[in-house]
Amino acid sequence: MPTFFFVSITPGMCMTLSLSMGMSIGLKKTMYMMAGELLGVAIVAISSVIGVATIMLTNPTIFVILKYCGGAYLIYLGITMWLSRGKMALNLEGCNFNVSKKSLAIQGFVTAIANPKGWAFFIALLPPFIDEKLPYVPQLSVLIFLILLLEFFCLIIYASGGSTLRKLLQNSSNVKLLNKIAGSMMIGIGVWLALS
Repeated sequence: MPTFFFVSITPGMCMTLSLSMGMSIGLKKTMYMMAGELLGVAIVAISSVIGVATIMLTNPTIFVILKYCGGAYLIYLGITMWLSRGKMALNLEGCNFNVSKKSLAIQGFVTAIANPKGWAFFIALLPPFIDEKLPYVPQLSVLIFLILLLEFFCLIIYASGGSTLRKLLQNSSNVKLLNKIAGSMMIGIGVWLALS
């Protein structure tokens, strides 16, 4: 589960959305966005496992290719983060959301579903945790529960980051350091996946 925690805590579309909304509309209202985002993550994770499980059973060679491609993609993401030069620094001045609870939930859902990085992570990372000799439903239920719990925890961290995190992420040199740490973890996860 540390792997999923590192993937969840890494800055991305969903965490950036949670951070900016948490700072502009507060943690309470951001919970509606989080609810939609968690539903989207659950759908992406379940779809990824079902698709990969089908491939594992029908054609194991394709699964091995997917595993190596997934590992290579994570390594690529890690290298990209290393080379980003703090480009993810946030400009939150004047940021003000005035939208309905339903719109917030839809925004979170769409962000999770449309996030290609999320799909790639789940396709690449979930299969090693699934034992094809055991029933899929209990394994998938436990995995999805743990993933959603970790994702929610990370969303809360970002949304409630406050002025300290705001100042940290507005400074491109701090973002550069954060990207190097996150990029190193991503490369490590990619290598682990390819070798597992």
